Amino acid sequence: MSIEKKEFKPLIVAFCCNWCSYAGADLAGTSRLAYPAEIKIIRVPCSCRVNPMFVLRAFQRGADGVIIAGCHPGDCHYTSGNYFARRRMTMLFSMLDFFGIERERTRVDWVSAAEGVKFSTVMNDFSKKIHELGENRRLGDLRCKQTIDR
Repeated sequence: MSIEKKEFKPLIVAFCCNWCSYAGADLAGTSRLAYPAEIKIIRVPCSCRVNPMFVLRAFQRGADGVIIAGCHPGDCHYTSGNYFARRRMTMLFSMLDFFGIERERTRVDWVSAAEGVKFSTVMNDFSKKIHELGENRRLGDLRCKQTIDR
C-alpha cells in the first residue's frame, strides 16, 4: 500500500483596496503579468476597512497566508485610511504572535493603480514565502479544511 503525498497548494487571501491595489491587479492582468492562481483577491473599499478579525477568520477558514494591499501612504482615496490600516495591522501582528502564527504569513504592502509590475512581484514573492513555510496548522478549523478538500 503506497501513500501518495499531495503537492502543497497554499490558499492565499489578498485584501485589495478598490482604488489602488485592485486596479494594480487589474493592470497586472491586462499586461499579462503572471501571479499565482492560488491568491484569492477580496476587493475592499479601503485598506482601513480590513478588520483584524477578517484576517484571523481567513486563517481559521484554511488560509495559509493573508496579504493586505492598499494605496501608498499619503495617496489614499479616503485621505488617511491607510494610516489607520497600518495602526490596525500593528495590533494584528501582536495578536498573531500571541496565537503562535508566523509573522511571515501576513503581509501589508502598498501598491498603486499604476504598479501592475509591483503587484505581480509582491504576489509572487509572498506566494514563494508561503510555499517555504508550508501549511498553516495553528489556527485552522478542521471542519473548514475538510470541506475545502472535498
